[in-house]
Order: sequence, then structure tokens, then C-alpha cells
Amino acid sequence: MIITHSFDKEAFKKSVKENVRVLYRRNLDEASKQQIYQAVCYTVKDTIIEKWMNTQKAYEKEDPKTVYYLSMEFLMGRALGNNLINLCEYEEVKKALHELNIDLNMIEDEEPDAALGNGGLGRLAACFLDSLATLGYCAYGCGIRYHYGMFRQQIRDGYQREVPDDWLRDGNPFELRRREYQKEVKFGGYVKVETDDKGRNHFIQEGYQSVNAVPYDMPIVGYGNGIVNTLRIWDAEPVECFRLDSFDKGDYHQAVEQDNLARNLCDVLYPNDNHYAGKELRLKQQYFFISASVQEAVAKYMRKHSDVRNFYEKNVFQLNDTHPTVAVAELMRILMDDYDLTWDEAWAVTTKTCAYTNHTIMSEALEKWPMELFSRLLPRIYQIVEEINRRFCLEIAKDYPGNQEKIRKMAIIYDGQVRMANLAICAGFSVNGVARLHTEILKKQELKDFYEMMPEKFNNKTNGITQRRFLLHGNPLLAAWVTDHVGSDWVTDLSKVKGLKVYAEDKKAQTEFMNIKFKNKERLAQYILEHNGIEVNPRSIFDVQVKRLHEYKRQLLNILHVMYLYNKIKADPGLDFYPRTFIFGAKAAAGYKNAKLTIKLINSVADVINKDESIKGKIKVVFIEDYRVSNAEIIFAAADVSEQISTASKEASGTGNMKFMLNGALTIGTMDGANVEMAEEVGEENMFIFGMSSDEVIQYENNGGYNPMDIFNNDQEIREVLMQLINGFYAKNDPELFRDLYNSLLNTQVTSRADTYFILKDFRSYAEAQEKVEQAYKNQSEWARKAILNVAASGKFSSDRTIKEYVNDIWHLDKVKLRKK
Repeated sequence: MIITHSFDKEAFKKSVKENVRVLYRRNLDEASKQQIYQAVCYTVKDTIIEKWMNTQKAYEKEDPKTVYYLSMEFLMGRALGNNLINLCEYEEVKKALHELNIDLNMIEDEEPDAALGNGGLGRLAACFLDSLATLGYCAYGCGIRYHYGMFRQQIRDGYQREVPDDWLRDGNPFELRRREYQKEVKFGGYVKVETDDKGRNHFIQEGYQSVNAVPYDMPIVGYGNGIVNTLRIWDAEPVECFRLDSFDKGDYHQAVEQDNLARNLCDVLYPNDNHYAGKELRLKQQYFFISASVQEAVAKYMRKHSDVRNFYEKNVFQLNDTHPTVAVAELMRILMDDYDLTWDEAWAVTTKTCAYTNHTIMSEALEKWPMELFSRLLPRIYQIVEEINRRFCLEIAKDYPGNQEKIRKMAIIYDGQVRMANLAICAGFSVNGVARLHTEILKKQELKDFYEMMPEKFNNKTNGITQRRFLLHGNPLLAAWVTDHVGSDWVTDLSKVKGLKVYAEDKKAQTEFMNIKFKNKERLAQYILEHNGIEVNPRSIFDVQVKRLHEYKRQLLNILHVMYLYNKIKADPGLDFYPRTFIFGAKAAAGYKNAKLTIKLINSVADVINKDESIKGKIKVVFIEDYRVSNAEIIFAAADVSEQISTASKEASGTGNMKFMLNGALTIGTMDGANVEMAEEVGEENMFIFGMSSDEVIQYENNGGYNPMDIFNNDQEIREVLMQLINGFYAKNDPELFRDLYNSLLNTQVTSRADTYFILKDFRSYAEAQEKVEQAYKNQSEWARKAILNVAASGKFSSDRTIKEYVNDIWHLDKVKLRKK
């Protein structure tokens, strides 16, 4: 049910003017764009606050079960436009601002993306919060208020340069500082054991350092239903901010020691952990936000209930990957040390509260901490983990007598490491993958031993995206067209887009659809011209790969194919070739050498090709700097081709693939992650599938039999491309610049297995699929038909559907409805 209310345009305009005056001592015509943006946000916030308070009152009255979505990342994007969309006031505000000679799009561009996440993990969390609020479920997102995010990417001379993302420089107008809920979080020291007169041991942490965790609440507005949930991000402040006695003695460092401890804790998302200090900071960050979140969740429950043993009846913790797994031990600590529960009582509560989502098949991404670091930094937590491990190993030994190999694989503590995924599976009542293929691989490969021992825990929840941001806000032209053809119910029920299927053969609908796509391509072309200084042809095929840069995602395969096409055009200038614009966007982790070198290669190839007038613009290559949610919305809307080309079996799900599909791009991809389910929905004939299957990849990985040198020796065109990596063709001043990329593909002495991600093995299949793309695009009517069918088949991939599955199968939440006033 959509809760409507009358929008008071004159009151809105008056409030904006008053906010400019009060906040900045200026009249509207004197204010800067940023000042007007802030004033508009505070006006919108007034509306949100009222709904936020009403929501909290309803929750207090109804006492519904609450999910705490615990995540290191929340890649929220910009808040203003999304809030207006979900308040159902976007067009009204746009008109009101227009009467003040203010362009809403210009105002939205003043907002920095909230630097609280980086990749798909964080964007999924943001989509889930949107869906939870829209569906009317009580939920908190819990994370960290990073001051500078992971980094803001600059491209200088083709290289990625990481600079601080100072998104809070002008303040965050939508957040509320909630000091009344601050919690103390302790690190280090030692654990003292005291025995009471009943013979029970009590564990007391002493000699520790601590910080105050102070929550900042951000509103999560549900679409049209009056619900406003909360994203609670924790910032660190010193327990004692300034020691005057130390300062007066001249010990200036000690005077601000606690301040520095707190400041460093929340500065950066995913600090480089190639060194010990980075590992220590990452573990501190994880415990910091988890301890604060769990403390407050328990305290909130006890403000209304008397018996903490029933905590699980009203609360569930969803662990978004392994980063929040320390919540298991922290909840145990609070229940035993603060509420005097026995081990068995605390374990019964914990194992009914915690659920775990696995987001990766890559074993190296399943977090492991050095035992020495973990026990020194979190001494009481380590004691608890050690006891969980002892008891779990006894269970394994009971189920598999004499099988030491099972203990080696499944133990939480082994070989000097604390293995967080094993802890999450042991203690969680649910373990879910994020696409059907991913879940099956977990059960048969990576987590096979756990699945055999506790199959009832495992389930699949295929990821989804929110159509409200990625279609309604990001692509208003297509959104309006969809509404014209199937009505507006798709905004909260994406399955309704299946009604578009009947228009796929309609010539008028095809023309309208392609005209919308062209306008969106013009918009992106303008963005590229302004930000890259490159003029691209919106009539060309926009072939797009935007996502976190990792070798398994195979951006290298894409750019090697671009080099291959360039060679073909140079060898045959008269080649019949439909113009193509290859668009990349990706951040590489600061310490990931080959990923950063791939970015340099893409930009070096772009530099050569874009300046070559002899090819007459048949190929252009663009690297979008600082890929993020706000420019992603423009990119998804404009893409013709969606590159989803990960090595089969490596991508857990992907969500970019769904965003492209929703916006009418055709996928070229492997049968990996959610691509498999997309193909089922739309039909393989409406995608461009290539490459080895996941079973074939796993077979080669387990049994060998693949030698990339055979391809190098026998395929002259591939050999020419690879030689260009080391002969200076794209790096005249440093021919050895790309030697590491060359070696990663061919040299087994440098890597444990050459071409780890089967780039050369899949190259010919990829090139053939790309030829099919070109031929298909030449028939514009047929392309439009396939594109409309893709949009029509995207209904399954809404995060609303995913959340309903979590609610029904894992969380068992109660829906809350607000009464219409």
C-alpha cells in the first residue's frame, strides 16, 4: 500500500530559503551550489524525521523481530535523489526547485557518494536495506563510518593513484549523531579470572586500551509506505580525548595517544593488509563495529524484556561474509560475562541468532587470522573461540572417528590460524550462498565437509538489486516507458515487467526503446567528454565492463581482445567492422599489483588506439575514473553490451549483471554466478554465452591438462597480442612494463600455474561470441527485441524477492504497517 500525502510546495520553498539563511547567513541568490544542496537536504530531512519517529513508535508498540545486517561495507550511493524517489516526492521537489531557478540534477551532483563501501558486497547490503524498508520489516544495517572510504581513484599517466575520499568534508546532512548510545570497545590487555562463592568463574579484561564507539544513524526510506529504517554506522572517539597532565609534562605524543587510536580506527575501508600493522587494523575495525552493534542490540532488547535467554526470538544477526563473524564470540561474551549465562545457555542463544552469508568461492578470501595477533588483540574473545573450537572438534571426532583430515579441514583454530568462515558455519543456524551455482559449488567443493556434516544449514538466496535506484532513479526515460506499457506496480513488484514481453516484436515499441537507449548513450558520451576528454560516437556499440578489478573477473581478457581487434583492423583497413566503444571502470586494491598493472594496460591501449586516426574511430577505449554508484547509474542506462566474463566457478553471483539486464543491455558472459539463472529467465539465445563451464574449469584445476603455451605456439593472432605486452608496442619507453601480465599467462616459473584464470583457453570462444554481438547489433530491430526481452525477464532479480526469501526461510520477521494518517 502506497501512503500518500499532499506535498506543500510553498512550504518546501520557504524552508529551503530559511535553511540557506540560518545555515550560511546568505540569501538564496548568494548561496553556492553546495550550500543550496545542504539546505535542500535539511528540508527533505524534516519530512524524513517525522516518518522516522513514527516508524520507531510503531516498532516500540508492536515489538517485531529485528534483523541486524552486519557488514563491513554499505555502498549507498547518493542519498538525496534516492530519498526523494522513495518519499514519492521527486517530481514535486524538482518542480518546486525549478520555480526557485534551481536544477535538481545540478543539486544532486553536489552530493559526494557516501564512501562506506567499495564493491558488490557493499552495494548488495545497500539494496537489501532499501528492500527491507520498502517491504516493511524492522531492520538495522550496522557498519563503520569511514572518514575516507577505501580511496578515491585518480588516473595519472594511466596509473591508478589512491587519494583520500573526503566525502565528509562538508558534513553529511542526513546523519544523526547518537551519543546516548555510545559503547566502550576494548582491545588488548589480559583476562583475569575470579571465582565467586558459588564456585563460578568470572572473566575480567584488564590492562586494555579502549575507544568509545559513537553511532551515527542514517535514514533508510521505504518506498511510499512511511517506513524509515536505520543504517547505524559507528565512529570511534577517545575515552579520554586529551590528557592535560601529559601535555603539561611535555609528553605531547601521550597527550593525544587515545585520540590517535580512535582516529585511525575509522579512517579507511580495507586498509592494506600486506603487512602486520594492516592486518591488526583490519581485525580492530571488525571487532570495533561488531562489539558496539552487539552490545547495543542486547541492551535494546533488555530495555523491553527481562530474560536475555529469549534474545533470539526477537533478533537475528545476518553476517555479510566473514568480516562480521567475531559477532559469534562477542555475543557469547556478553551473555556469559555481562548476564551470567552458562556456556550452554549462551551457546543456545547464539546459535539461534547468527546466520552467515558466504560471498566467495575463492578460498584465499575466506578470512584467517594469525593466532598470535587474534589472541593478543582480543584476549577474551580468543578464549571463547578456543572453547568453541575444542567442543566442535569433539563433535567432528564423534561423527568421524579417527579422521584427522576432517579436523584439519573443519577446525576453527588450526596451523596457528583462526579461520573465520569455519566459526561462522559452526555457530550459524543458516549458511547461504548467493546464486544457485555458487551454493552448489560450496556444497560440493569449498565447504563440502561442512555440508556433509550439517546439510540442514545450507541454502541458496540468489542476489538481487533494487529497481528503485537502478531504473526509477538511474534511468528515468526507460522507467517512464516501462510504466506506460505495464503500469507503475513494477516499482514495488518487479515481476510485473514480464508484461513487456508482448511488446518485444512490436516495431513501434522497438523504436521507442532504441531511441531511449540512444539518449542515454548521448548522456554518457557527454560525461566521457567532460571527464576523459574523449569524444565517443553514441551510434557505436557501447561495450561495458564495470566492476571491482580482480584477475578472475578477467578485465585482462577484455583488453587483450581489444588489442586483437585493433590488430585485425590495422592488417585490413577495409574490414567490415561496426564501430565499438569499449568502456571500463574499476578500482584495484592498493596492494594488488597485477590488478593495478591491468588498469595501466587498459589506459595504454586506449592512448594508442584513440590517437590512431587511420582506424577512423572504429574502436574507442575509455576508462571511467573513480567508478562508483552515481556514475554507475549513467553507465548502466547507456550500455548496449554487458561484460560478465569471469572464469566459470569463480564469481559467486554478480549484481552488475542484473543492473545491466534491467536497463536493456545484452550480456556477453560465461555460465558463472547469476548469469546461469539470467540465461534461464531470458533464454540463452538472448545472451552471448561463451567459454568453459564451471565443471570443466574445476576439472582442469583438480587434474591439470592445460598448458597455455600450446595456444601461444599454435595461434599466431593470440601470440601477436601477447608479444605486444613485452615488445614495447603499448609502452615504448618501457618495453618490460607489462612483463608481469605476460608472465601470469605463460610463465609457470613465476606463477604456481600459468594462466590461472584460463584467459587464453577461453579467448577464441570469447572472440567468436563478440563476432555474434556485432552481427546481432547490425539488425537493430532484432537487437531491440532481445533487449526488451531482457528487461521483461529481469523480475526475478529484484532484491525485494531476495529479501522475501531471507524473511521466509531464515529470519522469520514480522511485517510492520503504519496506519495512514
